Amino acid sequence: MKCRRVALESEVEKYEVGKGMEDGFEPWSDVVTRAWIVTDTLIKIKRDNGVIVCPYIMHRRGRTFIGEGDYIITDSDGTRHVCGEDKIFSRYEKMQ
Repeated sequence: MKCRRVALESEVEKYEVGKGMEDGFEPWSDVVTRAWIVTDTLIKIKRDNGVIVCPYIMHRRGRTFIGEGDYIITDSDGTRHVCGEDKIFSRYEKMQ
């Protein structure tokens, strides 16, 4: 069965450190040792105590870590996603 995604209005914001856009942070050491993800482009923030952390958002499938240049998408139903800048505007068109 082929389906087309139903149109859904979304807020699209480029991630910025310090703006409170993330749902939390995970220590870099835990991301590297416990996660099965590519870590090359993840945002890393050094805390005052020297611990390096990575920001993430939570959704029904778990955590998605935020990478350099990523956008945070908030759908009209409140669902949040992360989308890379290489795909954001092939998936979302700008509205006037």
